[in-house]
Amino acid sequence: MEAKGETIRLIRQVAFLIISFNVSEVVSDSVRYSVLEESESGSFVANVAKDLGLNIRDLSAREARIVSKGDKSYFHLNRQTGDLLLNEKLDREVLCGQKERCVVNFQILLENPLEFYGAEVSVGDINDNSPVFLDKEVTLNIPENTPVGTEFKMQSAQDIDVGNNSLQAYSISSTSYFHINTRSRSDGRKFPELVLDKALDREQQAEFHLTITALDGGSPPRSGTAEIHVLVVDINDNAPEFTQPRYEVQIPENSPAGSLVSIVSAQDFDAGNYGEIKYTFFHASEEIRNSFKINPVSGEIRVRGKLDFEFRQSYEIEIEARDGGGLSGKCTLLVQVIDENDNSPTISMSSITSPIPENSPETVVALFSIRDLDSGDNGKMVCSIQDDLPFLLKQTFENFYTLVTDRALDREGQSEYNITITVTDLGSPSLKTEQNITVLISDVNDNPPVFNQTSYTFYVRENNSPALLIGSVHAMDRDSGQNASVTYSLLPSETGELPLPSFISINLDNGNLYALRSMDYEAIREFQFEVRAVDGGSPVLSSQAMVRVVVLDDNDNSPFVLYPLQNGTAPCNDLVPRWAEAGYLVTKVVAVDADSAQNSWLSFQLLKATDPGLFSVWSHNGEVRTTRLITDRDAIKQRLIVLVKDHGEPPLSTSATLHVFLVDGFSEPYLRLPELPREDEPEDSLTMYLVIALASISFLFLFSVIVFIVVKLWSRRKEHADAPSLGTDGHFPGHLVDVNGTGTLSHSYHYEVCLTTGSGNNEFQFLKPVIPSLPAQGAFQDVQDSSPCRQSLVLSNGPESFPVQNWP
Repeated sequence: MEAKGETIRLIRQVAFLIISFNVSEVVSDSVRYSVLEESESGSFVANVAKDLGLNIRDLSAREARIVSKGDKSYFHLNRQTGDLLLNEKLDREVLCGQKERCVVNFQILLENPLEFYGAEVSVGDINDNSPVFLDKEVTLNIPENTPVGTEFKMQSAQDIDVGNNSLQAYSISSTSYFHINTRSRSDGRKFPELVLDKALDREQQAEFHLTITALDGGSPPRSGTAEIHVLVVDINDNAPEFTQPRYEVQIPENSPAGSLVSIVSAQDFDAGNYGEIKYTFFHASEEIRNSFKINPVSGEIRVRGKLDFEFRQSYEIEIEARDGGGLSGKCTLLVQVIDENDNSPTISMSSITSPIPENSPETVVALFSIRDLDSGDNGKMVCSIQDDLPFLLKQTFENFYTLVTDRALDREGQSEYNITITVTDLGSPSLKTEQNITVLISDVNDNPPVFNQTSYTFYVRENNSPALLIGSVHAMDRDSGQNASVTYSLLPSETGELPLPSFISINLDNGNLYALRSMDYEAIREFQFEVRAVDGGSPVLSSQAMVRVVVLDDNDNSPFVLYPLQNGTAPCNDLVPRWAEAGYLVTKVVAVDADSAQNSWLSFQLLKATDPGLFSVWSHNGEVRTTRLITDRDAIKQRLIVLVKDHGEPPLSTSATLHVFLVDGFSEPYLRLPELPREDEPEDSLTMYLVIALASISFLFLFSVIVFIVVKLWSRRKEHADAPSLGTDGHFPGHLVDVNGTGTLSHSYHYEVCLTTGSGNNEFQFLKPVIPSLPAQGAFQDVQDSSPCRQSLVLSNGPESFPVQNWP
C-alpha cells in the first residue's frame, strides 16, 4: 500500500513545464476558472477540452492527466468528456486563510507528444462562518466623571470569511447611555468602540449589562454576540500612561520559549491603590495568546510558543495598563518576525525515464521541481549534479528543471549512472537537499564480435576418426542480450576449390570445429580457412578469424625399398670378386618412408643370409659390406634378406632380398648369372654365360626404369586431373599440399648408379648424391652426366615423392 501511495503521489506532483527534444510543442497559456467553496465532490468545473481546443479522443490516447502542486490533487479530468471535476469539497479558509484571493494552480499534461497547459481555479468564498467573540463576557470599568463622548475600544470579533462575507458592523443593545461605533484598523479589520452618550452617576446606576453583536455581510448575514458588563467606578483622577504609544520590535523566528520580546512601561501619578499598574493583553486573539505572554507587573513580553515566519510575518498586539482605581491606558506593540534559514530545499520528482538507449544524446531523463519555504536569500536555490557525468541540468521554468544527456553514452563503458541532484539555498548557513536517482543504459548493437585471437592453429593427427573435435574458436561481444548472442560459420574458400563443408564443420553456438573425415598427412600437411562470428543485433555485425589446421603424421607407411627393386620383374644381382678384402662395399640398400620426422627414420639389419658370417649391413645407411675374406668354400650365389625398419610407434618394417655372386673377376658393370655352373662344363662356357647374363640384366634394368618413369608420369597426370575436389580416395586438392619443406626430403637429390672399372678393388658405388638442389620434375628422372656412370636417378619431393634417409 505504501508503494501504491508513493506512485499516486508521484503522479500528482507538480510538472509546470517540460522541455525535451522529443516534445513537439509546449503551450504556456493558462486558463482560468472559478468554483465556490464547499461544492460537492464530483461537481462540474469546466470543459477544458472545449476551452483548450483539444480533441476528446486525444485525451485518452495521450493519457491526459492533472498535475498539481504539492501532494494533494483537488481536481481530476474526465478523459471521456473533457470535463474538469472536483475531487473533494474545497474549504477556502483551509486553503488560503484570510487571503482575499484564493487560487489553486495546476497543469493539464498530455503525452506523446508531450504538451501541458497551465490552469488556475479561483475558489470563491461563501458565508459559512459566523463572527465569534473570543471573550463572551467583558467587564468595563468606567469612572463616573468620564466625559460624554468618550470612546472605549472593545474586543474585535473574529470572522475567517473574506470580502462581504467577513465582519462588517457592530451593534449594541438599546440603552440611552451608550452607542457603538465600527472602526477599521490599518489591516482592514473592524473593531468596535463603545461611546458614552450620557454622563454617568454611580449613585443612580452603578452598572450596565449590554449585549454587543457582530454582523457579517453575507446573505443571509451571520452574527456573533458577547456580553459587556459596565461598572461605574468612583473618580480616579489619573489614568496610566505609556511612555510611548507604539512599540516596534524584531525577533527571529524559531526563538526559544521564554525569549524576551520587549518591555512596555506606563506611569500613573495617583498614589496608593490608584497608582498600582497591571499590564495585560487587550482583547488579544488566541493566536497571540498562544505565541506570547506578558508579565503583569514588569511589562515584559516573552515568547510562549513557536514563531514561524512562513506562517505569519508580524503581530500587532494591544497592551493595557490598568491602575487600582480602574483607569487604564493602552499602547500597541508591533512584532516583526525575522526569517531564519530553517527550511531545507525540497525536490519533487515528476518523471524519470530509465533505461535510456546508449548513443542517444540530448534525451530527457528526469523532470523535477524544487522549493524552499524561506524568503529572500534563504529561499533562493542553486541546483546542481556531479561534474563528471554525461548529463546536464536545464532550467525550464522558475524552479523547474529537466535532466538531459549531454552526449552519446556507451553502455559497454558504463551501464548505469548514480546521479545525485543537490539543491542548496543561499542562506547563512546554507541548507541543502540531495536526491539520488539511478539511470540505466540500455544496449544498442554497436560492437561487433571480437575473436580472442586473430588467428588460430589447431593440430589433428592423421587417420583421425570422423566427427573429431579438433579445436574451438571463441568471440566475445561487448554488447548485451540478443546483441551479444554470437553464432559461427565457415566462410567459403576464396578460390572455390575447397569444399570445406565436406570435411570441416563448426558448431554454430559454441565455435567447436570438427573434422568430418580422416586426414592424410602424406596428401596434405596443413590448410587454412576463415571463420565468421555474427551477433544477433539489427543490423548484424560480424568479424572474421583465420584458422590454420596442421595435420600431424602417424606412422602409417611402411618403408619402401628403392634399390634393389623388389617387383620381381628384373631381379638385381650384385657381384663380389673373391679377392675382395674385409669391409668391401658390396651394395647399398636404398629405402624411403612416406612418413615424416621420427616415423621416417630408417634403420637396416641383416635378417637372413646364406652365409651369415660373410656379410654385414650398416644399420644407419644400409651399406652391405664383407666382414671377412672370401674363401673357396663360400658358395658362389649368396642370398641376403635385409630388414628395413622405421622408428615410429609402433615401428613398421619391410624386407629387401639381395642376390650376391662371388666371382673371380668381371669386365661389365652388371651381369646376371642364372644358375651355378656345373663342374663338368669348360671354363670358357662359364665366362660366356656370365657375359650374356650381365648384358641381359643391364637391358632389363634400363627397360624397367623407363617403364617405371612412364607409369609415374601417367599417374601424376591422372592425379592432377582429379585434383580440384576431395574424392573418396582421401587426396586433398593440390593447392593445399605442404610446400614448406617440412618433410624428410625437402630438396631434389640426384644419385648416380654406376660401376667403376679399372680400380684396384672394383668398388661398387650406388646412389651417390651429386646434385642436392636440382628442381624436381617427377618422381624419377633420367639425368645425363659426363661421368662414366650409365644412368643417374633423381628423387624429388613433388606431390608423389617419398622421404628418404640421407647418407653421407
